[in-house]
Amino acid sequence: MDALSFDIVVIGGGCVGLATAYKINSRYPHLKIAVLEKESRVSAHQTGRNSGVIHSGIYYKPGSYKAKNCVDGRRELVAFAKEHRINHDICGKIIVATEEGELAHMNKVYQNGIANGVEDIRLITAEEIKDIEPYCEGIAGIWVGCTGIIDYVGLTEKLAELLAKKFEGSRVFLNTEAKDFVKEGNKTIIKTNQQDFEAKYLIACAGLQSDRIARREGTGTDSAIVGFRGDYYDLSEEGRKKVRNLIYPVPNPQFPFLGVHFTRMVDGSVECGPNAVFVFKREGYHKTAFSLADTAAAFSYGGTWKFFAKHWRFGLDEYRGAFSKAYFLKRLQKLIPSLTSADIQPGRAGVRAMALSREGSMIDDFKIEARGNAIHVLNAPSPAATASLAIGQAIQEMAAKQFGLE
Repeated sequence: MDALSFDIVVIGGGCVGLATAYKINSRYPHLKIAVLEKESRVSAHQTGRNSGVIHSGIYYKPGSYKAKNCVDGRRELVAFAKEHRINHDICGKIIVATEEGELAHMNKVYQNGIANGVEDIRLITAEEIKDIEPYCEGIAGIWVGCTGIIDYVGLTEKLAELLAKKFEGSRVFLNTEAKDFVKEGNKTIIKTNQQDFEAKYLIACAGLQSDRIARREGTGTDSAIVGFRGDYYDLSEEGRKKVRNLIYPVPNPQFPFLGVHFTRMVDGSVECGPNAVFVFKREGYHKTAFSLADTAAAFSYGGTWKFFAKHWRFGLDEYRGAFSKAYFLKRLQKLIPSLTSADIQPGRAGVRAMALSREGSMIDDFKIEARGNAIHVLNAPSPAATASLAIGQAIQEMAAKQFGLE
């Protein structure tokens, strides 16, 4: 069978891959773009299993790609959601300090938000916390009015729909996994489990498989992806009465995650979590999921062991939360002391793709690299979903220069 020929092939049907394809086609509508997604639907992994939050941009280091793309991307995302009737709600959230030792970092988070141009944020008192979330207990906090919730699966499906409808020759191919890459002159042949695709240019937005795709394609990377599963609990009907919108703790600056929090979803349910535990299978969403290849890859990478050495106490604590409902509940009760075991029940799980350097440091910012006729998104952690349209715009501008698009 002859290879299907496209100007650009995008690997990955999550929000970043589809936003990238949409942005490039919007700027260059004559280009034929294919998006290859190995699953039977778009947004099957990180996009469809995240917390559903529209992040404000308050947490991120001023001047970082995360900060700029989150703030710009959030505003564009909300406008896009309004235009295309994607279910969302700008409901606001509170970040709550429960002890004196958290106040200094809480104030730093607030100052980051000011520096990043995040609108509608203010410091709040213990009394104001109770006004906003009556069951929450804290000594001080931050109100973040521009934070919201959204249906990210709906967003991604809409991008896929627009790509196919608006741009002649552009398509999304499901159940199509990129297996290998062969360079033929200035073009790349992408060999898949279905058929071959010929591309002038390649853009990989492969999430949990991003480092492997970069190596197979030949660009390579100096980091490696290690997966961390996040388990959620759902609040019962009675428990949902204790949460109006979104409640977050002040993040511990010594650890790389935001901590367990409460999130009202667009369907009215309320999730609490996630924890963060090392996974033995990159796309394993159950506690016992195991892949020999994924485990061997993680443990053969020196950066994994160096990361564990730095954060072993954090790791043990997270595993306790993964296997003990009582311990998980205790963490949640820091914010809502009246929460009971009957109020929470096991929910879904997601896996974060965390890029680690060889030195064992988490690569915190977005990492996008270009070489030859390829661009690779090598690290796109949270808030990548919120920032996806802005990331897509940044890749469009990178592609224009790297590929000489006209």
